[in-house]
Amino acid sequence: RATATMGEAPEPSPQAPLAVLSKVELRVSCKHLLDRDTLNKSDPCVLLLMQSQGQWMEVDRSEVIKSNLNPVFAKIFTVDYYFEEVQKLRFEVYDSHGHAGVGTHDDDFLGGMECTVGQIVAQKRVTKPLFLKYGKFAGKSTITVISEEISGNNGYVELTFRAKKLDDKDLFSKSDPFLEIYRIDDDRSEQLVYRTEVVKNNLSPIWEPFKVSLNSLCSCEEKRKLRCVVWDYDSRGKHDFIGEFFTTFEEMQKAMGENKVQWDCMNPKYKIKKRNYKNSGVVVLLDLKIHRVYSFLDYIMGGCQIHFTVAIDFTASNGDPRNSCSLHYINPYQPNEYLKALVAVGEICQDYDSDKKFSALGFGARIPPKYEVSHDFAINFNPDNDECEGIQGVVESYQSCLPKIQLYGPTNVAPIISKVARVAADEERTKEASQYFILLILTDGVVTDMADTREAIVRASYLPMSIIIVGVGNADFTDMQILDGDDGILRSPKGEPVLRDIVQFVPFREFKNASPTALAKCVLAEVPKQVVEYYSYKAFPPRCPQPETPDSNLSSPQ
Repeated sequence: RATATMGEAPEPSPQAPLAVLSKVELRVSCKHLLDRDTLNKSDPCVLLLMQSQGQWMEVDRSEVIKSNLNPVFAKIFTVDYYFEEVQKLRFEVYDSHGHAGVGTHDDDFLGGMECTVGQIVAQKRVTKPLFLKYGKFAGKSTITVISEEISGNNGYVELTFRAKKLDDKDLFSKSDPFLEIYRIDDDRSEQLVYRTEVVKNNLSPIWEPFKVSLNSLCSCEEKRKLRCVVWDYDSRGKHDFIGEFFTTFEEMQKAMGENKVQWDCMNPKYKIKKRNYKNSGVVVLLDLKIHRVYSFLDYIMGGCQIHFTVAIDFTASNGDPRNSCSLHYINPYQPNEYLKALVAVGEICQDYDSDKKFSALGFGARIPPKYEVSHDFAINFNPDNDECEGIQGVVESYQSCLPKIQLYGPTNVAPIISKVARVAADEERTKEASQYFILLILTDGVVTDMADTREAIVRASYLPMSIIIVGVGNADFTDMQILDGDDGILRSPKGEPVLRDIVQFVPFREFKNASPTALAKCVLAEVPKQVVEYYSYKAFPPRCPQPETPDSNLSSPQ
């Protein structure tokens, strides 16, 4: 299953943990579209759909281009690319009717095309005919999709342009200018990078700031030539050419700080015809900001520590630990499921934690001395310091605490999430990428405090933490699937959505016969992405970034 930027996380399978090979940018254009409008030409828009568990789901859609049967869409679709998966895509082109939305009537359907992400990536450029319903050709209509991989060291750039004293192309009013930027590729072909909005009736427009990736703008090559064109917008699609200029990203960078860069906007025809022709206006780059995109490895190498907390379910539904049917039964010959899951995940996490000390908590048991129910007790019974020395220390504390406690209930998970969140909130105040928290919850089933748990997860999604839930035993884990936002966005009881998807749920039974590394890879697959998402959202750079090398950022252990 593919995921788009706005989409869900992939469901890892026990056999082959999925690794995001890369993100891919897709650009779409069409030729010879059917004309559905009686007076004007069609106003096309493209929908991108992906197949998820046999269903086509809309992922994103392009802008609408007015009155144009050969549109080049400015919208860039971004897709996660998984090498080992067949990811089916469907592009559907519709004639849009303003407020009625897109794709409401069959007669607005201009054609569709199906392919896989792999095909587009392998061929870099795919042109296919568009088909109507029942496999009929949509006349001579074709769709072209161009793909580009986004490499790891790809930042993005924010640009603010304005123009002054542009030529007036309109009789009764002033021009309605918009700007297009094209990248000139090695084969001399031009690739549309960005199209601004139209500023109506204004010969000195200031366009809205916009962001583009460096990959998209100049293939991460500062000296690559760029062609910038200013047009006067025409609602019938016949835009008037005002002028153009050529530049490079290298030249644009002079606009950082207080400086501005400007270019004469030239119309080559006027230059030949008119003796005193100077320009058709000037275009000014008011501001340029470069945003670097960091990888998980950048944060780890910059000294970010992963702090690991394990929380173990000691509710009565696990069965009496003295009975061999119990999930907590201590078998001298082989570890129980709780221990297997703890060791598999913990051994990977301990590599990222310099002090190798793990917080180990229990919930749902009556604990000494008063035998009151607790939902967040230290399994080493030291309330001032719940940390154990390494994974082995957690295993020993677990084994020695079992005979001292009475398994009870209910299964309340929110208190432990809130406890770790309080520590993570203190860390957040340092405004540094220094500590990220992973909470591993091992439980045998149904959560009793579902509303409180959802609330706690929504709060935690704003903090430097991720939650991994491993379901032990054969219970019904439907609730857990809800907490893992893969089937939709998790919301608090009041309807507030999580800021980012921080919960990963895995039933241990799917890994019973697999190697411990398969479980660990599957459970931890999302963590690098979650770490990067959090620090990117906060705009925290790595603490002491490594010296830049050309390839320093190309790999990350996704």
